[in-house]
Amino acid sequence: MFEIFHYSFMIRAFLAGGVVGIIAPLIGVFLVAKRYSLMADSLAHVSLAGVALGILLGIYPVYTAIAVSLLAALFIERLRSQRHVSGELALAMFLSAGLAVAVVLISLGHGFTIDLLAYLFGSITTVTPQDVVVISILGTTILLLITLFYRQLVSLSFDEEAALVSGVHTSFLNTLLMVLTAVTVSVAMRIVGVLLIGALMVIPVVTATQLRRSFGKTILIAVGCSFISVLIGLFASFYLNLPAGGAIVVTSLGLFFVSLFVSN
Repeated sequence: MFEIFHYSFMIRAFLAGGVVGIIAPLIGVFLVAKRYSLMADSLAHVSLAGVALGILLGIYPVYTAIAVSLLAALFIERLRSQRHVSGELALAMFLSAGLAVAVVLISLGHGFTIDLLAYLFGSITTVTPQDVVVISILGTTILLLITLFYRQLVSLSFDEEAALVSGVHTSFLNTLLMVLTAVTVSVAMRIVGVLLIGALMVIPVVTATQLRRSFGKTILIAVGCSFISVLIGLFASFYLNLPAGGAIVVTSLGLFFVSLFVSN
């Protein structure tokens, strides 16, 4: 069973996957609390356009995915805050537009020469040492920022107006949350895939809420469920020859159904 750790690409996958398994629900719990869970899927589609752009220009795709998704996140927040359109409509627009732009760029690149399924659904064999370094650095940064602004983010997530009245800089925190979401989506696509990262950010959180604990304990349970899903999913991907992202999300769904049984 442990021969899996004899392969360097699997060690890289577990390292990167462990980081993703921690930061995804950390961001997701605030999105779910704000009823903004569609943000992850919208930015995932936008980051796919960033991946296509990076491949077309010969640039490391994770960098272009982060850049494009950051711009989209900031623009969505601007539209929402200035009430040009509702947050829900802005997300729906970018979800469709991101995929459309990705398809156009892929067409311009004549389909490219690499397997885009690795970015769509995740692939454990394509995680490079550079990916591990980038994911680790950005994951640590996200964890530090969440810790630093934890109380303000909790206040913002449950009652934005009350948070504003109490002196919380809601505009800055909303922008920060959008930026962290964009970065999380972009770094997680190497393990889970851009089409499935939204599920990993939301399903463990929904699973944790079924147990009806405090907000802090809900975060810990969500992180635990996500981390376990990544570990089991990677093992299943290796031994059963399954797409990593699909195996991770299916495991996460399994834990959700277990939580429904336990909570009743």
